[in-house]
Amino acid sequence: MAAIVDVIAINTMLVAVCMVCMWLLSIFKKNASLMDIFWGLGFVLIAWNTFFYTEGFIVRKVLLTGLTTIWGLRLSIHILMRNLGKGEDPRYQKMRQKYQPNFWIVSLFVVFGMQGILMLVISLSVQIGQVSSIPSSLTFMDYCGIIIWIIGFFFESAGDYQLKKFLADPANKGRVMNRGLWAYTRHPNYFGEATMWWGLFLIALATPLGYAAIASPVTITFLLLRVSGVTLLEKGMLQENPEYAEYIGTTSSFMPWFRKTHIRP
Repeated sequence: MAAIVDVIAINTMLVAVCMVCMWLLSIFKKNASLMDIFWGLGFVLIAWNTFFYTEGFIVRKVLLTGLTTIWGLRLSIHILMRNLGKGEDPRYQKMRQKYQPNFWIVSLFVVFGMQGILMLVISLSVQIGQVSSIPSSLTFMDYCGIIIWIIGFFFESAGDYQLKKFLADPANKGRVMNRGLWAYTRHPNYFGEATMWWGLFLIALATPLGYAAIASPVTITFLLLRVSGVTLLEKGMLQENPEYAEYIGTTSSFMPWFRKTHIRP
């Protein structure tokens, strides 16, 4: 247990330093959206820091660190390219207006501090899974985790790509994206992200104290479903596009499923 506590403590210090640096940069750039770009990269730093600090089973360590790196880098690059030239995200603009003239200090706690804490909790699977040296071979649970992660990565990356192509076509302006994976779930990227973290949890679960990482997938799933994901996004979509109500009536919210042919009255 002491080893896990030590790992979490050193990663807490790493995240704290990173968040303060990102906060200072956001003040200089007047753009709190930098936090969104750093989100995936932060998990990569935690994974590698844990990798070098622990002495667990090397194959499992490489697996957890590698999968986290692939996901985190792809996500950060995707958000960076999406945000280029667009200024601060409207979410942060509203917060800036609400807390003026003190947003600069409020953002340290509400934006960067809070997301730093969430980052530490969500990454528990990656941290705990690298601590133990047993079992010293990959188990059935590890392989299940890999398969679940691959499914999740496909949904998130393919969903993001399909949406990017859809939005890039001027002919689709004002229309609802309901093609490809978006025909089976209204949020394939959110479903994919949650699924990946459940996969990483299964890999961690192969170790003796892996069950302690359950907060990892539960937290990210709750956030995506009830806080910053589905609920928040769909509220805005319904206000901007009346056709989105029909999309809600025919397409699964989160778990992929076949489209309904009729909307219930």
